Amino acid sequence: MLAVAVNGKRLDDESLDELDALARSAGLTPTLREIVRRPRPDPALYLGSGAAERLGAEFQEQDISLVVFDHPISAVQQRNLERLWKVRVSDRTELIIDIFSQRARSGEGKLQVELAQLQHQSSRLVRMWSHLERQRGGIGLRGGPGETQLELDRRMIEDKIKRLRVKLHKVERQRRTRRRARQRSDALRVSLIGYTNAGKSTLFNVLTGGGAVAVNQLFATLDPLTRRARLEDGQEIVVSDTVGFIRDLPHGLVAAFRATLEETAEADLLLHVVDWSSPDREQQIVAVSKVLAEIGAGDVEQIMVLNKVDLTPVVAGGRTGGYGRIAGLALSAQTGAGVAELKQLLMDRARREPQEHAARFDDHGSSDARDGTDDDADKPVDSDGGEFADGQAGESRSDGYLDDPEPNPDTKSQHVVTLSRTDVVR
Repeated sequence: MLAVAVNGKRLDDESLDELDALARSAGLTPTLREIVRRPRPDPALYLGSGAAERLGAEFQEQDISLVVFDHPISAVQQRNLERLWKVRVSDRTELIIDIFSQRARSGEGKLQVELAQLQHQSSRLVRMWSHLERQRGGIGLRGGPGETQLELDRRMIEDKIKRLRVKLHKVERQRRTRRRARQRSDALRVSLIGYTNAGKSTLFNVLTGGGAVAVNQLFATLDPLTRRARLEDGQEIVVSDTVGFIRDLPHGLVAAFRATLEETAEADLLLHVVDWSSPDREQQIVAVSKVLAEIGAGDVEQIMVLNKVDLTPVVAGGRTGGYGRIAGLALSAQTGAGVAELKQLLMDRARREPQEHAARFDDHGSSDARDGTDDDADKPVDSDGGEFADGQAGESRSDGYLDDPEPNPDTKSQHVVTLSRTDVVR
């Protein structure tokens, strides 16, 4: 793995561990790490011609087939490096989008990923072959007089993006209809949020018995899953498992998944699950808080859940903040330590929910009156734009993403070197 440290930034071997995990989640096999330092990025190659030539020879010697940067690079830099190294060059953004495309199972998830792919592709057309520089004449679908192939391809992508947004808008109306139905209930709505691979799905299964996919893998959960759970005192709560966050999450994915992520802002309580065994937990908390603020969920009531304490010296139990209120809870979803305290906390919070729900209703009025009703809101839309038969898709992964992910037959294990902005490790 190669890391390019600029402006004197210091990074160590562990800085590339997350990129290594992302590559393996995408079915790749990282084989090499190195460090390159520069005062500033090179406009043409990012890492300078001398280092690029030296690394190119090493890539050829070790039969490297893919190079991945841990940070965005421009389309021009990507094209120039591919020509110099004679291997594919990618970056962190493309890698994350590729993982999402492999994991999307629901019709909505596939539409969202395709939208993010097209938005990213529209900014990378410059790296295509020289045929994009030729001008074409013609009318109608073939383009106007003198229109370049680059302009034609960009216009075709923009048309696809518009069509996808129309389809997603229909799916979003259906999601709003389901959300309004849930809001009429005074059951406590709980969303599990947190960094990817923090153990949210394992905790979701413990609370609901829902059977969500829980594996030691980044972005194992992509499509949201919502289930009702009955607490020991007989109260019912609604628990949602959401896609995990990650630092430098591509803006295109945040925009494409905004409708899904915004359901987090509709929750009454957020359980912010943190992998307390991770040395990067503080940075992960900051990354999650940043995305929550971006989607308008920064002010939702939140409890910090310190998960995986069985891998640390920390003792399971509650953590009190100011005025003796519970500020956090240390537990292990894997062993069950501390889970009883979490369930008791949820029971106490659920008892207050009917009164708080009534107060919110009195303050804001009926959500139905605010949002209006769409005649076609109950007609799910599949990834091809057609309507599903009643009771098929659009069910928030409640019946389509409970089995282990099937391997992508088109994904082959590759020898890969990953590059980041930071350091190079042998």
